Amino acid sequence: MIRRPRLSLVLLLCAGLAAPALAQDGPPGGGAQDTAPWPTVGPGGPPKGATAPHAMVAAANPLAVQAGLKVLRAGGTAVDAAVAVQAVLGLVEPESSGLAGGAFMVFYDARTRDVTAYDGRETAPAGATPDMFMADGKPMPRGTAITSGRSTGAPGAIAMLAAAHKTHGRRPWSTLFGDAERLATDGFVVGQKLANAIASPFPQAKGEDATRYFTKADGSRYVAGDRLKNPAYAASVRAIAARGPDGLLKGEIAQAIVDRVHQGQYPGSLSLADMAAYQPRASEALCVVWKVRYRVCTARPPSGGSAVLHALLLLEKTDIGKRGPTDPLAWAQMAQAERLMYADRDVYVGDPAFTPVPTVGWLSSEYIAQRAAMIGPTMGPWPAAGKPPGAPVVGPDNTLEPGGTTHMVIVDRWGNAVSMTTTVESLFGSGRMTHGFFLNNQLTDFSFSPLQPDGAPAANAVAPGKRPRSAMAPVIVLDQNGRLVGALGSPGGPAIVSYNLKALIGVFDWGLPLQQAFDLPNMVARNNAYSSEISLYAPGVVEGMKGLGLTIREGSQENSGLHGVVVKNGQLTGAADRRREGIARGY
Repeated sequence: MIRRPRLSLVLLLCAGLAAPALAQDGPPGGGAQDTAPWPTVGPGGPPKGATAPHAMVAAANPLAVQAGLKVLRAGGTAVDAAVAVQAVLGLVEPESSGLAGGAFMVFYDARTRDVTAYDGRETAPAGATPDMFMADGKPMPRGTAITSGRSTGAPGAIAMLAAAHKTHGRRPWSTLFGDAERLATDGFVVGQKLANAIASPFPQAKGEDATRYFTKADGSRYVAGDRLKNPAYAASVRAIAARGPDGLLKGEIAQAIVDRVHQGQYPGSLSLADMAAYQPRASEALCVVWKVRYRVCTARPPSGGSAVLHALLLLEKTDIGKRGPTDPLAWAQMAQAERLMYADRDVYVGDPAFTPVPTVGWLSSEYIAQRAAMIGPTMGPWPAAGKPPGAPVVGPDNTLEPGGTTHMVIVDRWGNAVSMTTTVESLFGSGRMTHGFFLNNQLTDFSFSPLQPDGAPAANAVAPGKRPRSAMAPVIVLDQNGRLVGALGSPGGPAIVSYNLKALIGVFDWGLPLQQAFDLPNMVARNNAYSSEISLYAPGVVEGMKGLGLTIREGSQENSGLHGVVVKNGQLTGAADRRREGIARGY
């Protein structure tokens, strides 16, 4: 059942409007033939986008895009295609997502113009304790925690997709896994991104399970261009195709997951009862009016969606839209908005079923005006967290959030749209495998320490049945009449909210075509540091930022993997981040 939470007037629930459902005017940029109003510099390589009149898939691997398009051409909906895309991504991009991972999704219904948010975040087992990542009174070393059995929560992505499919699917569930099964059986060509992950120094890639899977008969590791088969994965997707989520969460595969989690020095407490009890959440999306003409919708906490909305509303109080990406002050304004966003997000966002999250107060016009007043012509001191109305007494925590994550956007022939971010958390999750797939390490997205030095509780502390905080923030944008204008999202750990913000500002404030907005430099202003891509700025911008007190360092974040679709004049234009290997294709 979809819950109907109450919201203040600042938050609009996108419901009850009549068709047509595709915007005819669309965002200021976004057309395939548009000329950018600003000179820009971006990552190299050819654009990966496409324009089509009927349907579009933008995802992180061409094989997954092909699977999604096949479903759409066969009469499937955006949700049907998302199931097929996820099943293939879990095989060909296992460093980023998988059958045992979690996800957040927003779905736009073109007939009703409702936007529904789905929460498929993993849950901590009933045996979880607040100090489960403490050892000898101190937080565990992060690598130890990630590769331990304690890091794995009950997986939610497949159950979430099944719940959405029950309401919004047209094709039989059992027909949506054919490409994943075929590719696993016959083999797929290893891409450069997976090859880089296989050769990486991270402990998950060097563990016994990954070593067994990624080592060829001659003792060498798989590299780009090799063909990799995974018959165990084929058997797993056959089970899920036949039994739905029960094929994963109950029975033989579930028992194998539990057994693998209970092995090693720091075994987890995940049980068959925890697996069988998993339930995704569904609710109206969290939406705000932005720039008068748009409604921006995203997933609810514990996702990072509310942080993106907060930053958009802060920047709406500035003149960033008149400045463009060649103006150093525009980037300084964005950096200041990000600082404010992260300051509050890192304190208050957690699982609202356990700790009150002041979403309404955080997005209220009064609080936005108060915080936006701190954005000035030059960079001031780093801000502390504010006190939005309804904020509980909690302390900032030191949660670290590396990202093994991916994103997809799908629009079907009826104008329905999916924006979905999906993850196993870190690179190859915990590094533990069973039945052809890696297990998630999502529980290390909790704060390792339940209390701060001053004794204040962390909003993101571990608790049984709780969902850890996430930066995943799938976005759907509508016009004033509730018609689809665009959708986007990105992987990137805690930097996701910054990547999404940059892209939204690029398209809707600066009028850039979607691909050029994705090509803009990434900037992340968090934890007293400004991380960015120095070489991608237009000439003079970096020096100009220094003159405003904004000195950036070369990026230390996981890079972005933005994927999106915009609608203009009845045409769909898709784009994919040139920093990764995804594409957008339609028909």
